[in-house]
Amino acid sequence: MRAIVFDTETTGLDPARGDRVVEIGAIEISNLIATGRVFHVYINPERDMPEEAFRVHGLSREFLADHKNFAGIVDEFIEFIEDLPLIAHNAEFDVRFLNAEFAKLDRPPLAPTRIIDTLAMARRLHPGSPSSLDALCQRYGVDLSRRDKHGALLDAGLLADVYAELMGGRQAALSLQAVAVNKRAGQGEMLSARPEALPARLTGAEIAAHRAFVSGMSKTPLWDRYADDASA
Repeated sequence: MRAIVFDTETTGLDPARGDRVVEIGAIEISNLIATGRVFHVYINPERDMPEEAFRVHGLSREFLADHKNFAGIVDEFIEFIEDLPLIAHNAEFDVRFLNAEFAKLDRPPLAPTRIIDTLAMARRLHPGSPSSLDALCQRYGVDLSRRDKHGALLDAGLLADVYAELMGGRQAALSLQAVAVNKRAGQGEMLSARPEALPARLTGAEIAAHRAFVSGMSKTPLWDRYADDASA
C-alpha cells in the first residue's frame, strides 16, 4: 500500500486566530518502506513569527520571507499527495491547518477518510503510556540524535519509522510480499528461473565421501517403503 507520511510546522496553535503553515515535510511509503519520493517546502506565512513558535522550530520571519506563500506551493503539494492515505501524528492539528490554507484558496479540504492518526493508534496499542512522537521513538528504538528542534521533514521521517513499528514492523510487510509471491505461483503464474545456477559449495572430497556413504546403504532404504505404500 502506498501512503504519504507528513508533518507541518506553523506560527501557532490555531488557524482561526490567524496562525499559518510555515513548513511541510512529506514522505511516500510503500508497504511501510520509504520509496524515495519526498516533498519539502518552507512557506512564507505573510505575518510575524511568535517567539513561542520560533523556539519550537527555529524558523524566523526573515528566513521565511524569501520563500513562496501557500498559494505558490499548493499545486505541487496536491500533485505529490495524489489521492493517497495521509499519515500524521496528532493528525487533527495538521489537517485543520492545511484545510484552513485550502479554504483561503477555495480548494476542497482533505477528506477525513484519507487520514490515519498515529497518535490514536499509539493510544490504542499502549493505553496509559506516553504517546508523543519522541516517546514512541524511544519505545521503538528510532534514532532521535539528529533532532534538536522540530522540523517537518525530519519529523515525517521519524514518524515513518514509528508507523512501521505500530503496524507490526517492516518484517510484516516482507511476509505479506512473500505470501503474494506464493499465491501467484499457486495460481500457475510462472516465476522467473535463476539465469545461472549458483556454483557448488561442496568440495570434491565432500562429494566423494557422500557417494561412498550412499553406496554402503541398504538396497531397500526406508523411504522406498513409503513410496510403495503410496502407490498401492
